[in-house]
Amino acid sequence: MPLRSGGRQISFEILAGDTSGDDGGGGGGGGEPPRRKRRARGSKRKKRPSSVAEEPSVAPPIGSEHRKPLAPENALCEDEIGFKMLESRSVVETVCEGAVVESSKVSSVSYVELRQRNVNGGGVGDEVGDEAAASARESSAGSWRPESNGSVTNLAKEKSLDWNQVVAEDPNILREVSSSAKSPFAYFVGEIYGGNALRSTIAVGNEKKRQRVYNTMFHVPWRCERLIIAGFFVCLDSFLSLLTIMPARILMTIWRVLKTRQFQRPNAAELSDFGCLIVLALGVVSLQRIDISLIYHVIRGQGTIKLYVIYNVLEIFDKLCQSFGEDVLQVLFNSAEGLSNCSPDTFTFELMRFILDETIAVVAFVVHAFVLLVQAITLATCIIAHNNALLALLVSNNFAEIKSNVFKRVSKENLHNLVYYDIVERFHITAFLLFVLAQNILEAEGTWFESFLINALLVYLCEVLIDAIKHSFLAKFNEIKPIAYSEFLEDLCKQNKYLPCIR
Repeated sequence: MPLRSGGRQISFEILAGDTSGDDGGGGGGGGEPPRRKRRARGSKRKKRPSSVAEEPSVAPPIGSEHRKPLAPENALCEDEIGFKMLESRSVVETVCEGAVVESSKVSSVSYVELRQRNVNGGGVGDEVGDEAAASARESSAGSWRPESNGSVTNLAKEKSLDWNQVVAEDPNILREVSSSAKSPFAYFVGEIYGGNALRSTIAVGNEKKRQRVYNTMFHVPWRCERLIIAGFFVCLDSFLSLLTIMPARILMTIWRVLKTRQFQRPNAAELSDFGCLIVLALGVVSLQRIDISLIYHVIRGQGTIKLYVIYNVLEIFDKLCQSFGEDVLQVLFNSAEGLSNCSPDTFTFELMRFILDETIAVVAFVVHAFVLLVQAITLATCIIAHNNALLALLVSNNFAEIKSNVFKRVSKENLHNLVYYDIVERFHITAFLLFVLAQNILEAEGTWFESFLINALLVYLCEVLIDAIKHSFLAKFNEIKPIAYSEFLEDLCKQNKYLPCIR
């Protein structure tokens, strides 16, 4: 260890002697000691920014100024040690400079080369090398630019559009203008042989498009009408069963109780029949107390509200009552089932709930029956009137129905419910026409049957046509195939087991 430290002190003195000798021999005008030059280089080096790693400075050992020069016989050994230290110092500087951030890699490498040349070579270019190294570091820290991977090419500018050159390259570009400038006949002939055709503006169809057209025009209207007709007879069967089969079942139940003289708790079906009979009886009694002629004259004498407006409003209330009435019937049948299967402890609660649900059903269906009666009277007023009121009613009602349904996004399930609404509406229109026919038979005078038949056919045909158009475009816009209506018909047949399934 003492030997290495001593050698290190000797090497620094040799370095100082070499530097001073080089300065004195080559520069010719410098009496400045080497330590001051080293401080000048250090001061220049301090100007480097913080992003670049600073070069570690090595100070001469303490007491080197007062140490005497070595003997000449030891000069060779000292020179060898000094040169080894110079080489190791250049390696250390290279490593330190290599640790600089990648952004200043190129400039630091150039600085290391200059620094190595300064230390190893010495001579005239010491100050020049130091100044070049300092300037290289300052330039690398201040204005660094990323090095491109390849040669930088300037983007070529687009040439400005020269209209004369375009016309010279394509003389036919002004064919239409030139032909029209010649004569109208030449322009007409040019348009016949080279003008735009309708076929060029529309994409050519395929087999799928053809099938879509056929579905819209033929398959969907046919299947939809078949479903509506089947549903119409289902509604007719339900209506007739309320008037015939349900009273017969109730009479059979009463006869059994009277014959056996043993009262048994009725089952859910019998309680449901009793509930429906009560609703039907109270509805008939309530409607018999309504003065139909008064309602007719009130509707006919309206000057502010038109007949088609009244009919549309009543149709909206009809659909609302349909939706609410379905829920009321489900609740009533549920209460009947709970009353038939309840225990003696909960019998009173179930009985009170059944009575409450029965009362709600009576009120709901009486209101619905009144709405249907007023709607039938409005249709009768339009048919009897001689001011084209029926035509205005049909146009307003049917096109409003198309507008409110066709341009909406509906699913297959919503379409199923919509078909059922159309079935009920078709049955209601038939009942309204029969009501108008009965009123004319009782009160009309003169030849009225022919005009009534024409108006009735007009109403019925308009309803069929509007249903066909509505469902055709609903299926088209929502991409529903015609087979869906056959599936709806099959579901309707399964709900009514006595109805033969039509495929």
